[in-house]
Amino acid sequence: MATPRQNINRSGLFSDETSVFRVPTEPEAGETVTVRFRMLKSDHARVYLLLDGTEYNMRYLYTSGLFKYYEAHFVMPDYMISYDFEIVNDKEILYYNKLGCVESQNEYYNFRVTPGFKTPDWAKGAVIYQIFVDRFKNGDETNDVVNDEFYYINGHSVRIDNWDENPKEFDVRCFYGGDLKGVWDKLDYLQALGVEVIYFNPLFVSPSNHKYDSQDYDYIDPHFGVILKDDDTVLEEGEKDNSKALKYITRTTNKKNLEASNKYFAKLVEEIHRRGMKVILDGVFNHCGSFNRWLDREQIYEKQEGYHVGAYVSKDSPYHSYFSFKEDDEDAWPYNGSYSGWWDQDTLPKLNYEDADELFNEIMRIAKKWVSPPYNVDGWRLDVAADIGHSAEFNHKFWRSFRKAVKEANPNAIVLAEHYGDPSPWLLGDQWDTVMNYEAFMEPVTWFLTGLEKHSDEFDGGRLGNGDWFMRNITHNMSKLQLPSLQTSMNELSNHDHSRFLTRTNSTVGRLATRGSDAAGRGIKYGVFKIAVIMQMTWPGAPTIYYGDEAGVVGWTDPDSRRTYPWGHENLDLIEFHKYIISMHKKISCLKTGSIKILTGADHLLVYGRFDADNQAIIVINDREDEKSVVVPVWQLNIHDGKDVMKRIMYTWEGGYNVGRAYYDVNDGYLKLQAGPMSAQIFVCGKYDYAR
Repeated sequence: MATPRQNINRSGLFSDETSVFRVPTEPEAGETVTVRFRMLKSDHARVYLLLDGTEYNMRYLYTSGLFKYYEAHFVMPDYMISYDFEIVNDKEILYYNKLGCVESQNEYYNFRVTPGFKTPDWAKGAVIYQIFVDRFKNGDETNDVVNDEFYYINGHSVRIDNWDENPKEFDVRCFYGGDLKGVWDKLDYLQALGVEVIYFNPLFVSPSNHKYDSQDYDYIDPHFGVILKDDDTVLEEGEKDNSKALKYITRTTNKKNLEASNKYFAKLVEEIHRRGMKVILDGVFNHCGSFNRWLDREQIYEKQEGYHVGAYVSKDSPYHSYFSFKEDDEDAWPYNGSYSGWWDQDTLPKLNYEDADELFNEIMRIAKKWVSPPYNVDGWRLDVAADIGHSAEFNHKFWRSFRKAVKEANPNAIVLAEHYGDPSPWLLGDQWDTVMNYEAFMEPVTWFLTGLEKHSDEFDGGRLGNGDWFMRNITHNMSKLQLPSLQTSMNELSNHDHSRFLTRTNSTVGRLATRGSDAAGRGIKYGVFKIAVIMQMTWPGAPTIYYGDEAGVVGWTDPDSRRTYPWGHENLDLIEFHKYIISMHKKISCLKTGSIKILTGADHLLVYGRFDADNQAIIVINDREDEKSVVVPVWQLNIHDGKDVMKRIMYTWEGGYNVGRAYYDVNDGYLKLQAGPMSAQIFVCGKYDYAR
């Protein structure tokens, strides 16, 4: 006869790294750390903290509502530690780690804490707004790139006169005229939306509209800033020699233009700070551009006063070691084009740090410069950060030095990296603070709600609406992030490299070349989009809005995702929806820094809770085409009977949304409700500071 199963309620077991369960959450070496664990008060078991091979008996602390809490103390050593929990009674031994309750230990999923690893409080759960400057707002037409201003990648520069024209398949040298004056003009809009941080795609001098091919790291591009000195000479038809592009040369090398643009940017940052918002710059330090003054393949700087000769022009250039030349004998110069390019692209020269201490020091200077007065930016987003250098060993050395340089100049600045895959080797408190959260947000959310991957290149019906897959995938990937990184991770639905999420809601595989511009807006589902935004604003991390998403912009992957902001014909309903949900995110504390507990993951159904010491929130997602009766075990968030009434403060569906309050009784620890088709609902309980 089978042995009866012991009656420990596994769903009642809980701990994590937030302030309810670990104090302090970001300890220094030598500090006493308190770790807490909870179980149902009706369960009888012993609880142990298992810390780096040492077993600590956890003592009963108190009972609150349905749960009793246990705690243990230890002194934080000067190295990273990991821990999990053991729960024991007469017939059963269970363990608890980042996956939740499990039957066997797996150190990979242990909780981890690194002494001294702190991320800025302002970044925890902050609402970020990403601006691709050329496509946001044209505030100053005098700095616009003009037709034939320069030659780049098989053609001359093109000025797009029709702001509402969609990007073409090859878009890199097409310019719509967006600039920093345009951003300044729309700060009222961003502030009203609820934005807390502005993240700019690259701003430094560059020949492209995206500016991931830096020409000069020391200066804001005057096409985004201020042009005081100009020239009328553009290239003639068929001309490829940029040494004759006098208009471009004057605009981008004249120190009056460069210094005026930097000064304008400093004033813009000051104004953004005055409004209570922060600024993050995009740093591209793996490669530069072929126009870069250190290389000068385009001979833009060769005859300009105040600049050293470029490494392409002369072997005697002081920048020779900044690049790796395949042909390095004297006969290869002048004009040596054998330098190594990132992914073999000759417009993106790979920077050769290992052989150039001067280059290394230059980038460390740049790292400090922009987070220091008079610019005072609040951090860096770092492009293809894992690719820097020629070895993993050097890469980690680079980022340790970069972090040190930034934090010494501005201790409250953030270091945020672009990364695909497991970022944990860089997130040990000595390199990056956090990442663009592809693995533990954008990708699983996209697969679950649309069945597509983030480029709209692949459809997988097995992941569409698969709540069980979503729970396992996102929990696994979240486990790789320590709390300081998780709470500041950039949670995006769209960005400049991938298709717009609103287009992904059509569950259609396609790109601009295969489907055309118009198809990006066909078959889209606003109900699914609003569900995604609800998840973005209620999931751990920093919700990051890609400019125009809130206004209904669609688009296939790059370059189509870089459409202009539709001033004058925005989707005002979506903008108001974003204002409401951003306000909720900012005012309900558990949505910013609280614990998360996934309650249900089923067929096209996802229910999860957020909670802290003051309030609880329940989020119910139904992305099926029909209504669903749902029973939510809210007792798992210590919501039970009597005084606990759940207030619904947001309900979305395909045709709209409702922010009027509706009240629901809790019976026997369960909340019963109807979830309409393609809907999301938010319920709250406790001491929350949200008024409609």
